[in-house]
Amino acid sequence: MSSMAAKIEPLGAVREHVLATLRQDIIAGRLHPGDRLVERELAERFGVSRVPVREAIRALVAEGFVLFESARRTVVRRLTPTDVKELFELREALEVYAAGLAATRATPQALAELRELLDSAAKATRSDDAEAITDVNTRFHDRILALAGNSLLISVMEPVDGRLRWLTRQNEEWPQLLTEHEELYEAIASGDPDRARAHALAHVQANYRSTVHHLFGDRPD
Repeated sequence: MSSMAAKIEPLGAVREHVLATLRQDIIAGRLHPGDRLVERELAERFGVSRVPVREAIRALVAEGFVLFESARRTVVRRLTPTDVKELFELREALEVYAAGLAATRATPQALAELRELLDSAAKATRSDDAEAITDVNTRFHDRILALAGNSLLISVMEPVDGRLRWLTRQNEEWPQLLTEHEELYEAIASGDPDRARAHALAHVQANYRSTVHHLFGDRPD
């Protein structure tokens, strides 16, 4: 009995596994906007009961990835122009500020770690590995937030971090993204907060234009 009980995962751990997997499936494009999430099918896929699947779906709704179209139909959310605009407005407000702080607070060791992330991004870009690019670019931005040394900035970004990764995945102009990150790194490494803020602003605005074009076929003014 005890050995069998030891093999049973806690319900919370099962839910977190299902949630993390589905979230990554959406971010990576394996689940597309409009795709249905059916509890029975997902329970069979993961080999679990419907309870952790139902809880994971509710969490995805709260995170903005999924919505209930009706009592019986749950689908991956379709991003609207307003969704994208609001998320990028938040990025502009917080990431530009964070870049300025990072320029004044980053240590040589921290800059070396940021440089390593850029090297990884360059390797993933050469391989045209979209999922790896998205992951390392997200870690690059997360690292800049950490270098800013302001825990409130991080806590404000956390609830929308997944959706921001989802947006990052929509922009497939990978070489341009790498160039912008290289320039942002150099600006932060210079120790000049005004230069860092200017490059961060240009990067967020360029990323916004590219994402809107990719998703909706036009470019904002």
